[in-house]
Amino acid sequence: MPTNEELINEADSVASTNPKRAEEIYKQVLASSGKHASTNVCTLDSWAFAGSASNGSSSNQERDHVLRNQENAMTKLAELYRDQRNAKGLAEVITLSRSFMSSTAKAKTAKLIRTLLNYFNDIPNSRQIQIDVLLDNIDWSKREKRIFLKHSLEIRLVSLQLETSQFKAALARIDTLLTELKKLDDKMILTEVHLLESRVYRGIGNLVKAKVGFSAALTSARTAANSIYCPPHLQAALDLQSGVLHAEDKDYTTAYSYFYETFENMSSQDDPGALNALKYMLLCKVMLNL
Repeated sequence: MPTNEELINEADSVASTNPKRAEEIYKQVLASSGKHASTNVCTLDSWAFAGSASNGSSSNQERDHVLRNQENAMTKLAELYRDQRNAKGLAEVITLSRSFMSSTAKAKTAKLIRTLLNYFNDIPNSRQIQIDVLLDNIDWSKREKRIFLKHSLEIRLVSLQLETSQFKAALARIDTLLTELKKLDDKMILTEVHLLESRVYRGIGNLVKAKVGFSAALTSARTAANSIYCPPHLQAALDLQSGVLHAEDKDYTTAYSYFYETFENMSSQDDPGALNALKYMLLCKVMLNL
């Protein structure tokens, strides 16, 4: 009987020519890994009760090996659905991943779910399904008391709600997030949420509150910069929003300088968003009659 590694290799080899067969194999690996993991947990409990340290160590290694196979098969299956533009299938994989996430470290859980969610970006017209998946997993992470993961998912949800003009729902979520984050005093995440708040208010045409939200984002960013590293993508987002707000005030010279900083930052990271910054720069030149 082939091992799970051999099954995964077989699925990889037929994924491009026979995706249906590859899907079946990945699901077979996930099913067998799930049963094996459950058995190992019971065995480990028995050995721990008996006080066998060497057997417990062996069981831990075997359990880690099973989990690696499970993660590999899960990621490969998600990639298959991404390539097939199958948003519903990808949503099912993310729901299925919960059993795996319950057995792994919280940091690894957050990384895995971010990876799976990113696959939605390559699937057209999948925003509503992604929103539904996020809402479902936010509820799950709340029940499991995975606070960091919950906040990460909520920030992603607000970004999608902003893109789909669901401003009321986005503001309600932001209010809850800000209340929780201020208690945790996480300046970096606070910066992201305040920035989103500013963008939402700008989206509904309330420039006064948009500036207030952006000012709070800058305050959090400056405070965070004194103690931790500010990621380039966040700095670029701050510069872009600053340029937009200055352009709204018809201060096109200052706006241009911020758009230029955004363009340079994003270009250095090969970020496709650099094109938008360039368009804003050109619009500022037009408005200045240059």
